[in-house]
Amino acid sequence: MQAIHHNMDLFNKHILKLLQKNARISNAEIGRRVGLSSPAVSERIKKMEDAGVIRGYGVQLSPYEIGYQITAIISLRVFMGRLRPFLQQVDNFKEIVNCYRITGNENIIMEVVLSNQKHLEELINQLIQYGETKTNVVLSRLVENNIIE
Repeated sequence: MQAIHHNMDLFNKHILKLLQKNARISNAEIGRRVGLSSPAVSERIKKMEDAGVIRGYGVQLSPYEIGYQITAIISLRVFMGRLRPFLQQVDNFKEIVNCYRITGNENIIMEVVLSNQKHLEELINQLIQYGETKTNVVLSRLVENNIIE
């Protein structure tokens, strides 16, 4: 069963679905599709932004088209006493596009983009001071930015 926030009615769910498909869609177009006026849509979006439901808007880039030849998933099993130093430095690794603290044998899982194999080696050399790494090179994306309903 899906958990639904107490202010998440069918209009808001439909608005969110449309925004996830195209964040540049106009409020007027959303209104036409959901059966609300443009000002009503604008008010609902503002309330969802204020409540933190909508955290932001952005551009999705193709790493390959801007020079990153490799996408990889790196898991990190952090050494005793090295988690805090890693957490303090993780924002400084510009290769990391997503990073999660997880349960299980590994503590951290990261999605990284790299220009080439040498770049991957250099990143791993930096990460091994924090723990044991496991690297999986991504061959293709099967699902990307799937819509949350």
